[in-house]
Amino acid sequence: MNQKPKKPFIPPERHETARKEIVSFLKEQTLTVKEISGYVRISEKEVSAHLEHIKKSILRDNLKMVVDPATCKKCSFIFKKRERISKPGKCPLCKGESIKEPYYLIR
Repeated sequence: MNQKPKKPFIPPERHETARKEIVSFLKEQTLTVKEISGYVRISEKEVSAHLEHIKKSILRDNLKMVVDPATCKKCSFIFKKRERISKPGKCPLCKGESIKEPYYLIR
C-alpha cells in the first residue's frame, strides 16, 4: 500500500479572535447563528458556544445582547422564554419543525 502523507490542517489567517469578530458584526447588524457562521468561517456549533460566552462577557462593558426570539412558521408561536442560543427543534404547540431562527444584536 502506497499512502501519501496527509497535509496538516492550516486554519484561515485571522487578525482578530473569533469572539471579537462576532462582537463587531453584532454591534453593526442583526444576524442569525447561520449568518455569523458564514461571516466568521466557523461552524454553527462553535458560534453558539462563543455567543454563550459573549452574552456573559459583554456585561462588563455595559452592553447587552438583544435576541429576536425564534418563531414557528406554522402556528406563529414565539419562543420568548428560551434561554439557549441554538435554534429549537420543534414547536411545543403544533409540533411543527419549520422554525425561523432567532436573531442577535449587541447594544
